[in-house]
Amino acid sequence: MSENADNRAEQAKQPEQHNPWGPAPAPPAPPAPGLPGYDPAAWLVHQQQLRQRRAMEAAAARAENSMWHRIRPAEAAPIPTVTLVAVLAAGLAAAALLGDGVGPGLLLAALPAMAAAYVSARAAGRKARPWTLLWAAGCVALLAVPALRDSAWPSTLAVLAAVLLAALALHGTRRWPGVLLAPIGFLGSAVAGVGWAWAGIRARGGGAARDRWVPVAKAAVVAAVLLGVFGALFASADAAFADLLDGLVPDVSVGEGPLRALLFLAGTLLAVATARTAAAPHRWDRMKSRPGEARSRLEWSLPLILLNLLFAGFNAVQLAVLFGGYDKVLESTGLSHAEYARQGFWQLLWATVFVLVVIALALRWAPRSTPGDRRLVRAVLGTLCLLTLVVVASAVRRMDLYVDAYGLTRLRLSVVTMELWLGLVIVLLMAAGAAGGRWLARAVAGSAAAAVLAFGLLSPDAIIAESNVTRYQQDGKIDLAYLRDLSADAAPALDQLPEPRRSCALMGIRDELRQAGDLPWYATSLGRHRAREILRERPVTVDRAECVRLGAYGSRSE
Repeated sequence: MSENADNRAEQAKQPEQHNPWGPAPAPPAPPAPGLPGYDPAAWLVHQQQLRQRRAMEAAAARAENSMWHRIRPAEAAPIPTVTLVAVLAAGLAAAALLGDGVGPGLLLAALPAMAAAYVSARAAGRKARPWTLLWAAGCVALLAVPALRDSAWPSTLAVLAAVLLAALALHGTRRWPGVLLAPIGFLGSAVAGVGWAWAGIRARGGGAARDRWVPVAKAAVVAAVLLGVFGALFASADAAFADLLDGLVPDVSVGEGPLRALLFLAGTLLAVATARTAAAPHRWDRMKSRPGEARSRLEWSLPLILLNLLFAGFNAVQLAVLFGGYDKVLESTGLSHAEYARQGFWQLLWATVFVLVVIALALRWAPRSTPGDRRLVRAVLGTLCLLTLVVVASAVRRMDLYVDAYGLTRLRLSVVTMELWLGLVIVLLMAAGAAGGRWLARAVAGSAAAAVLAFGLLSPDAIIAESNVTRYQQDGKIDLAYLRDLSADAAPALDQLPEPRRSCALMGIRDELRQAGDLPWYATSLGRHRAREILRERPVTVDRAECVRLGAYGSRSE
């Protein structure tokens, strides 16, 4: 501490030196008008130089206070050696495990990238907070969905949600700009991370650093050679051991070289971006949005009160229909149960979305100068939220009626799940209005990720198959053409159908599994594995002609 003070004192005694990277010192002023030695030309040049200097200083001040300057990452510390090793492992894992398909290999390939991020964050002095741990756990759970489900659509949603949670965990953001923009930060971190990693590699290319990593590299090469030689000998000596190695070790052919190289580059780049973000994240929470100009109570509340009255009238009609007026409404409109349900669901879904937009805009221009203003805002918007929840319930009921008439499909299940999640968001808005909304952005993001995780774990294709099988058992109605296109996740439910409909429903899954061939364990989901076992124990027993007669190749439901 005393040594630093002595250095500062010594620097203070030295004459000030010009910084070549900073602004140039102001030139000495020539004699002003009326003074001896006054030169009009020199005075004009001096005034012009002063104006240019003031303009440059103003531009520098604006840049210093700009949005980008506030949110850009700080300078990252040198990349740790463990991070470099983890990045390399992530690239190798992506090349080895993702070339045959997505399954448990996706989570295994992501683990080295997570390790690289953890080491980089610790080296930068960052500590894990409860929200960070929650996001990280959710990310791991979401990446496990492709290992469980064969269907592509819940797996894709799970991967996208995992990217969102990873961005939230690495950036540590808590406000709306960070929640919405944090995934974009990976792009900037990928560009900066390449130079960051390359500088770390060059720094370890000689001197004491070289003496540390060269023995490790030599040991790794020798270990790989020994394992390869003796593994090949043992595999040729015992067929059971050879089968075990074939199942554990990726089979890479020469023709797959370009694909594997591309996967290696992608895995390495993603791992570098993750580690660089953990070391020096974008500071999204420094973005500030100014609230709109507050309106008067009458100007603000009158449109919303009228909207509340409209919602109340609509909900009154819905409740009247629910408690005994349903048949009368159908008789007066000439619609069937399914037509009545289908007619209004999409409108109610969009009404729910638009309510969220209205609430966001209303909060921007809400009166907020007095406690009475704040009570008015809570009362008006709280009433709107309560009435919107009734609209959500009405929309879900309409979809339930439509499913009873025509069966459950992917689209119908997806939109009703979206409607339920929107209802949850409205409940969170009401809670934020009552208790404060500092946690609202993270709660909405977490609820979206939780909904995607539940969607994947519950296996939507299996739910659709079970619903349609139950419907067939009750009223004999079934759409084999639609069920035939479900993924392998639906096989256990479709296996409960009587023949020949069972075979026709499973025929599409059987053909898809045959076309895929025998995949390694790291590219096979649990749903695909169960479907193979079912078809192995009880194979398809009818031909295509019989399925055509039953309508398995006809038109499909929406």
